[in-house]
Amino acid sequence: MWENFLPDSYVDSFPSSNDDCRVVFTLFIDYTNPTSPSFPNPSSPSFSSSAAAACICNTLIMELRVISGMVKRVREMFLFFFLAIFSKAIGTKPFWRTRWAADRSNECLTWQLAVEANNVRGWRTVPAHCLHHIETYMTGGQYEQDINYIVEQIENYVTQVTLDEDGMDAWILDVDDTCLSNIFYYQRKKYGCEPYDPWGFKTYVMRAECPAIPAVLGLFQKLVDTGFKVFLITGRDEETLATATIDNLHTQGFIGYERVIFRTEPFKGKSAVVYKSAIRKQLMEQGYRIWGNVGDQWTDLQGECLGNRTFKLPNPMYCVP
Repeated sequence: MWENFLPDSYVDSFPSSNDDCRVVFTLFIDYTNPTSPSFPNPSSPSFSSSAAAACICNTLIMELRVISGMVKRVREMFLFFFLAIFSKAIGTKPFWRTRWAADRSNECLTWQLAVEANNVRGWRTVPAHCLHHIETYMTGGQYEQDINYIVEQIENYVTQVTLDEDGMDAWILDVDDTCLSNIFYYQRKKYGCEPYDPWGFKTYVMRAECPAIPAVLGLFQKLVDTGFKVFLITGRDEETLATATIDNLHTQGFIGYERVIFRTEPFKGKSAVVYKSAIRKQLMEQGYRIWGNVGDQWTDLQGECLGNRTFKLPNPMYCVP
């Protein structure tokens, strides 16, 4: 903009070198009188070229641009400082802090979601601070609502299956926390916050008082009425728990299944995936077509011979490896 106030002879003579400009500027400072009211005349004998005056103006322009940049930075710093004070006054926090300030119940919900999605595997106990969250989920109605919704999806699928007349269309159900609920045992174990106690669980099962999960009992009855051969496959030990388990199932209304299959001696010490895969494979080798497979553990639904569809029921209280 300074060029608009300079004579053409000054502007046309702008030096091309910054070093030349510094030399000329130094000579000009030595020459000029601070009280002089105007620029030196480029035709003055004390001035060898109009480039000197042009250089002075060019240098001033550069200095003003530097000062302008400094002012802009100071203004930005002041604005940033003002916003920081203002945000503190009204209680707002930077976004990178708010994501760590989430409610612990939300953290437990995230953990539960990761468990159900099989992203957290082999966990031994529920995080201690999630006790209230899991208790509320299991007893406050949400667990029942989730079960009912999944069973509704299963029943919709059942209506789409056309059974053969040979009677070899099969369906598989797990037992623990699929057909029968262990909620009373896990209430004493703080809903999974305390480690699994095999001897305590065995004592509990021997009482044969596990309540049926209502929606699954309804599904079971529909499967039997439709004509499926329903197999109940459980990891419970046949030698010690078969009698109590069958009594419990009958008491709760699970009547009409094809067979209850327990863990036997050859499968002791084997993982649930290995054991249940082997049983399913045996059924298929016998000619059964497995249309559906329902369980509360991912290990119920992994491995070989899974069937046409698998359905996972929620269970945030324990994990069977």
